[in-house]
Amino acid sequence: MILPDGLRRAVRAALGTPVIHAQPVSGGSINAAARLDTAAGPVFLKWNAHPIPDQFEREAAGLQALADAGSGLRVPRPLHAARPQGDAPGFLLLEWLPEGRRAADFDERLGVGLAALHRATAPRFGFDADTYCGATPQPNGWRDDWLEFYRDQRLGHLLRLAVDHRGVPGAERRAFERLLTRLPEWLATDPEPPALIHGDLWAGNVHVAPDGAPGLIDPAVSYSHREAELGMMALFGGFGSRTWAAYEAAWPLQPGWRERLPLYTLFHVLNHYVLFGGPYGPQAWATVRRFVGAP
Repeated sequence: MILPDGLRRAVRAALGTPVIHAQPVSGGSINAAARLDTAAGPVFLKWNAHPIPDQFEREAAGLQALADAGSGLRVPRPLHAARPQGDAPGFLLLEWLPEGRRAADFDERLGVGLAALHRATAPRFGFDADTYCGATPQPNGWRDDWLEFYRDQRLGHLLRLAVDHRGVPGAERRAFERLLTRLPEWLATDPEPPALIHGDLWAGNVHVAPDGAPGLIDPAVSYSHREAELGMMALFGGFGSRTWAAYEAAWPLQPGWRERLPLYTLFHVLNHYVLFGGPYGPQAWATVRRFVGAP
Protein backbone atom coordinates (compact mmCIF):
# COMPACT_ATOMS: atom_id res chain seq x y z
CA MET A 1 0.00 0.00 0.00
CA ILE A 2 1.34 3.43 -0.94
CA LEU A 3 0.37 6.29 1.36
CA PRO A 4 -0.25 9.72 -0.22
CA ASP A 5 2.96 11.75 -0.12
CA GLY A 6 1.59 14.47 2.13
CA LEU A 7 0.26 11.92 4.60
CA ARG A 8 3.52 9.96 4.64
CA ARG A 9 5.51 13.11 5.41
CA ALA A 10 3.10 14.21 8.15
CA VAL A 11 3.14 10.77 9.77
CA ARG A 12 6.92 10.66 9.69
CA ALA A 13 7.08 14.07 11.38
CA ALA A 14 4.59 12.99 14.04
CA LEU A 15 6.37 9.71 14.81
CA GLY A 16 9.92 10.90 14.35
CA THR A 17 10.69 7.85 12.22
CA PRO A 18 9.95 6.84 8.61
CA VAL A 19 7.23 4.43 7.57
CA ILE A 20 8.79 1.20 6.29
CA HIS A 21 5.61 -0.50 5.15
CA ALA A 22 1.87 0.22 5.13
CA GLN A 23 -0.80 -2.46 4.99
CA PRO A 24 -4.50 -1.59 4.63
CA VAL A 25 -6.84 -2.78 7.37
CA SER A 26 -10.52 -2.42 8.03
CA GLY A 27 -11.24 0.98 9.52
CA GLY A 28 -14.98 1.36 9.20
CA SER A 29 -17.08 3.12 6.58
CA ILE A 30 -15.91 6.68 7.21
CA ASN A 31 -12.09 6.60 7.23
CA ALA A 32 -9.25 4.77 5.53
CA ALA A 33 -6.99 2.76 7.83
CA ALA A 34 -3.64 0.97 7.76
CA ARG A 35 -1.08 -0.78 9.89
CA LEU A 36 2.25 1.00 9.64
CA ASP A 37 5.55 -0.75 10.25
CA THR A 38 8.24 1.60 11.51
CA ALA A 39 11.67 1.26 13.07
CA ALA A 40 9.97 1.94 16.44
CA GLY A 41 7.39 -0.81 15.91
CA PRO A 42 3.91 -1.06 14.36
CA VAL A 43 1.25 1.64 14.75
CA PHE A 44 -2.34 2.04 13.59
CA LEU A 45 -3.22 4.90 11.25
CA LYS A 46 -6.56 6.16 10.05
CA TRP A 47 -7.11 9.20 7.92
CA ASN A 48 -9.64 11.20 5.97
CA ALA A 49 -8.97 13.94 3.44
CA HIS A 50 -12.24 15.65 4.42
CA PRO A 51 -12.80 14.88 8.11
CA ILE A 52 -14.92 16.81 10.53
CA PRO A 53 -12.37 19.45 11.59
CA ASP A 54 -11.68 18.15 15.12
CA GLN A 55 -12.87 14.58 14.58
CA PHE A 56 -9.57 12.84 15.28
CA GLU A 57 -8.63 15.12 18.17
CA ARG A 58 -11.92 14.35 19.88
CA GLU A 59 -11.50 10.62 19.30
CA ALA A 60 -8.01 10.75 20.80
CA ALA A 61 -9.36 12.57 23.86
CA GLY A 62 -12.06 9.93 24.26
CA LEU A 63 -9.61 7.06 24.00
CA GLN A 64 -7.34 8.71 26.55
CA ALA A 65 -10.25 9.13 28.97
CA LEU A 66 -11.17 5.45 28.58
CA ALA A 67 -7.57 4.40 29.12
CA ASP A 68 -7.19 6.62 32.18
CA ALA A 69 -10.28 5.09 33.81
CA GLY A 70 -8.31 1.98 34.77
CA SER A 71 -11.21 -0.36 34.03
CA GLY A 72 -9.05 -3.28 32.94
CA LEU A 73 -10.43 -3.03 29.40
CA ARG A 74 -7.76 -2.66 26.71
CA VAL A 75 -7.79 0.70 24.91
CA PRO A 76 -5.31 1.69 22.18
CA ARG A 77 -3.14 4.56 23.34
CA PRO A 78 -3.46 7.66 21.12
CA LEU A 79 -0.11 8.79 19.72
CA HIS A 80 -0.98 11.78 17.56
CA ALA A 81 -4.06 13.48 16.07
CA ALA A 82 -3.89 16.03 13.27
CA ARG A 83 -6.26 18.17 11.25
CA PRO A 84 -5.82 18.49 7.46
CA GLN A 85 -2.94 20.77 6.60
CA GLY A 86 -1.52 21.51 3.16
CA ASP A 87 -1.46 18.29 1.16
CA ALA A 88 -1.77 16.11 4.30
CA PRO A 89 -5.23 14.82 5.27
CA GLY A 90 -6.45 14.69 8.83
CA PHE A 91 -5.19 11.56 10.59
CA LEU A 92 -4.97 9.70 13.87
CA LEU A 93 -2.10 7.49 15.04
CA LEU A 94 -2.79 4.86 17.68
CA GLU A 95 -0.96 2.10 19.45
CA TRP A 96 -1.23 -1.06 17.36
CA LEU A 97 -3.31 -3.70 19.14
CA PRO A 98 -3.39 -6.96 17.16
CA GLU A 99 -6.63 -8.92 17.05
CA GLY A 100 -6.67 -12.03 19.23
CA ARG A 101 -9.09 -14.85 19.94
CA ARG A 102 -11.62 -14.41 22.72
CA ALA A 103 -10.60 -15.94 26.03
CA ALA A 104 -13.04 -18.34 27.65
CA ASP A 105 -14.06 -15.67 30.18
CA PHE A 106 -14.19 -12.81 27.64
CA ASP A 107 -17.87 -12.01 28.24
CA GLU A 108 -17.49 -11.92 32.00
CA ARG A 109 -14.41 -9.72 31.81
CA LEU A 110 -16.24 -7.35 29.48
CA GLY A 111 -19.17 -6.99 31.88
CA VAL A 112 -16.90 -6.44 34.88
CA GLY A 113 -14.76 -4.01 32.90
CA LEU A 114 -17.76 -1.93 31.81
CA ALA A 115 -18.96 -1.72 35.41
CA ALA A 116 -15.47 -0.53 36.42
CA LEU A 117 -15.42 1.99 33.56
CA HIS A 118 -18.74 3.42 34.74
CA ARG A 119 -17.27 3.93 38.21
CA ALA A 120 -15.07 6.66 36.71
CA THR A 121 -16.95 9.83 37.49
CA ALA A 122 -17.01 13.62 37.26
CA PRO A 123 -18.81 16.33 39.25
CA ARG A 124 -21.30 17.01 36.42
CA PHE A 125 -22.74 15.46 33.26
CA GLY A 126 -20.88 16.22 30.02
CA PHE A 127 -17.26 16.18 28.93
CA ASP A 128 -14.38 18.59 28.46
CA ALA A 129 -15.15 18.87 24.74
CA ASP A 130 -17.90 17.95 22.31
CA THR A 131 -17.52 14.50 20.77
CA TYR A 132 -19.02 12.59 17.83
CA CYS A 133 -21.23 9.53 17.62
CA GLY A 134 -20.31 8.36 14.15
CA ALA A 135 -20.28 11.65 12.25
CA THR A 136 -22.96 13.25 14.44
CA PRO A 137 -21.80 15.98 16.84
CA GLN A 138 -22.52 15.36 20.51
CA PRO A 139 -22.76 18.62 22.51
CA ASN A 140 -21.21 17.94 25.90
CA GLY A 141 -21.60 21.21 27.76
CA TRP A 142 -21.61 20.49 31.49
CA ARG A 143 -24.96 20.10 33.25
CA ASP A 144 -25.88 19.34 36.86
CA ASP A 145 -29.10 17.56 35.95
CA TRP A 146 -29.12 14.31 33.93
CA LEU A 147 -32.66 14.70 32.63
CA GLU A 148 -31.86 18.16 31.27
CA PHE A 149 -28.66 16.89 29.70
CA TYR A 150 -30.33 13.94 28.01
CA ARG A 151 -33.38 15.93 26.94
CA ASP A 152 -31.52 18.91 25.48
CA GLN A 153 -28.09 17.63 24.43
CA ARG A 154 -29.01 14.16 23.24
CA LEU A 155 -32.66 13.57 22.21
CA GLY A 156 -33.60 17.20 21.55
CA HIS A 157 -30.36 17.80 19.66
CA LEU A 158 -30.96 14.79 17.42
CA LEU A 159 -34.57 15.79 16.79
CA ARG A 160 -33.34 19.14 15.47
CA LEU A 161 -30.81 17.39 13.23
CA ALA A 162 -33.46 14.98 11.95
CA VAL A 163 -35.78 17.87 11.11
CA ASP A 164 -32.97 19.70 9.30
CA HIS A 165 -31.47 16.75 7.40
CA ARG A 166 -34.24 14.16 6.93
CA GLY A 167 -37.54 15.84 7.56
CA VAL A 168 -39.92 14.83 10.34
CA PRO A 169 -43.71 14.87 9.78
CA GLY A 170 -45.52 17.35 12.00
CA ALA A 171 -47.45 14.74 13.98
CA GLU A 172 -44.29 12.75 14.75
CA ARG A 173 -42.44 15.91 15.71
CA ARG A 174 -45.20 16.96 18.13
CA ALA A 175 -45.24 13.49 19.67
CA PHE A 176 -41.48 13.62 20.12
CA GLU A 177 -41.75 17.02 21.79
CA ARG A 178 -44.34 15.57 24.20
CA LEU A 179 -41.89 12.79 24.98
CA LEU A 180 -39.19 15.32 25.82
CA THR A 181 -41.54 17.17 28.13
CA ARG A 182 -42.57 13.99 29.92
CA LEU A 183 -39.12 12.37 30.30
CA PRO A 184 -39.15 12.83 34.11
CA GLU A 185 -42.06 10.38 34.23
CA TRP A 186 -39.88 7.54 33.01
CA LEU A 187 -36.16 8.17 33.41
CA ALA A 188 -34.29 7.44 36.60
CA THR A 189 -33.74 10.35 38.97
CA ASP A 190 -31.70 8.32 41.46
CA PRO A 191 -28.60 9.92 42.98
CA GLU A 192 -26.04 7.92 40.97
CA PRO A 193 -23.05 10.06 39.99
CA PRO A 194 -22.15 10.79 36.36
CA ALA A 195 -20.46 7.75 34.77
CA LEU A 196 -17.85 7.71 32.04
CA ILE A 197 -19.44 5.83 29.14
CA HIS A 198 -18.04 4.69 25.81
CA GLY A 199 -21.14 6.12 24.17
CA ASP A 200 -21.26 4.08 20.94
CA LEU A 201 -20.93 0.57 22.30
CA TRP A 202 -22.03 -1.82 19.59
CA ALA A 203 -20.28 -5.14 19.07
CA GLY A 204 -18.05 -3.74 16.30
CA ASN A 205 -16.44 -1.35 18.79
CA VAL A 206 -15.42 -4.18 21.13
CA HIS A 207 -11.85 -5.31 20.43
CA VAL A 208 -10.23 -8.63 21.26
CA ALA A 209 -6.68 -8.07 22.53
CA PRO A 210 -3.86 -10.49 21.65
CA ASP A 211 -4.29 -12.34 24.95
CA GLY A 212 -8.04 -12.70 24.42
CA ALA A 213 -9.03 -9.89 26.78
CA PRO A 214 -11.78 -7.36 25.88
CA GLY A 215 -10.99 -3.87 24.71
CA LEU A 216 -12.77 -0.78 23.38
CA ILE A 217 -12.27 1.35 20.25
CA ASP A 218 -14.02 4.23 18.44
CA PRO A 219 -15.62 5.96 21.44
CA ALA A 220 -18.17 8.77 21.73
CA VAL A 221 -17.46 9.46 25.38
CA SER A 222 -19.25 11.56 27.95
CA TYR A 223 -20.04 11.50 31.63
CA SER A 224 -23.66 10.37 31.54
CA HIS A 225 -26.07 8.19 33.46
CA ARG A 226 -24.63 4.70 33.06
CA GLU A 227 -27.96 3.37 31.75
CA ALA A 228 -27.32 5.41 28.60
CA GLU A 229 -24.50 3.00 27.72
CA LEU A 230 -26.96 0.14 27.50
CA GLY A 231 -29.03 1.65 24.70
CA MET A 232 -26.55 0.95 21.93
CA MET A 233 -25.61 -2.41 23.43
CA ALA A 234 -29.23 -3.49 23.10
CA LEU A 235 -29.93 -2.02 19.65
CA PHE A 236 -28.02 -4.50 17.47
CA GLY A 237 -27.26 -7.21 20.01
CA GLY A 238 -23.89 -8.94 20.08
CA PHE A 239 -23.52 -8.91 23.87
CA GLY A 240 -24.12 -12.28 25.49
CA SER A 241 -26.13 -12.94 28.62
CA ARG A 242 -22.90 -13.60 30.53
CA THR A 243 -21.75 -10.01 29.87
CA TRP A 244 -25.00 -8.56 31.20
CA ALA A 245 -24.97 -10.87 34.21
CA ALA A 246 -21.35 -10.05 35.05
CA TYR A 247 -22.13 -6.34 34.89
CA GLU A 248 -25.11 -6.75 37.20
CA ALA A 249 -23.06 -8.79 39.63
CA ALA A 250 -20.31 -6.16 39.69
CA TRP A 251 -22.68 -3.17 40.00
CA PRO A 252 -26.43 -3.88 40.06
CA LEU A 253 -28.57 -1.58 37.94
CA GLN A 254 -31.46 0.36 39.42
CA PRO A 255 -34.90 -1.33 39.40
CA GLY A 256 -36.85 -0.66 36.21
CA TRP A 257 -33.83 -0.25 33.95
CA ARG A 258 -35.26 -2.63 31.35
CA GLU A 259 -38.40 -0.49 31.05
CA ARG A 260 -36.23 2.63 30.56
CA LEU A 261 -33.93 0.96 28.04
CA PRO A 262 -36.01 1.87 24.93
CA LEU A 263 -35.60 5.57 25.75
CA TYR A 264 -31.82 5.16 25.61
CA THR A 265 -31.93 3.00 22.50
CA LEU A 266 -34.05 5.77 20.94
CA PHE A 267 -31.04 8.09 20.87
CA HIS A 268 -29.09 5.67 18.68
CA VAL A 269 -32.04 4.84 16.43
CA LEU A 270 -32.58 8.53 15.80
CA ASN A 271 -28.86 9.03 15.21
CA HIS A 272 -28.93 6.29 12.58
CA TYR A 273 -31.91 8.04 10.97
CA VAL A 274 -29.91 11.28 10.82
CA LEU A 275 -26.91 9.46 9.33
CA PHE A 276 -28.56 6.92 7.05
CA GLY A 277 -32.30 7.62 6.76
CA GLY A 278 -34.35 4.59 5.75
CA PRO A 279 -36.35 2.56 8.29
CA TYR A 280 -34.72 4.14 11.34
CA GLY A 281 -37.20 7.02 11.28
CA PRO A 282 -40.31 4.82 11.56
CA GLN A 283 -38.52 2.77 14.21
CA ALA A 284 -37.89 5.93 16.24
CA TRP A 285 -41.47 7.16 15.91
CA ALA A 286 -42.78 3.74 17.00
CA THR A 287 -40.75 4.02 20.21
CA VAL A 288 -42.10 7.51 20.82
CA ARG A 289 -45.69 6.30 20.34
CA ARG A 290 -45.05 3.48 22.80
CA PHE A 291 -44.54 6.09 25.52
CA VAL A 292 -46.85 8.97 24.57
CA GLY A 293 -49.46 7.30 22.39
CA ALA A 294 -50.46 8.06 18.81
CA PRO A 295 -49.87 11.60 17.46
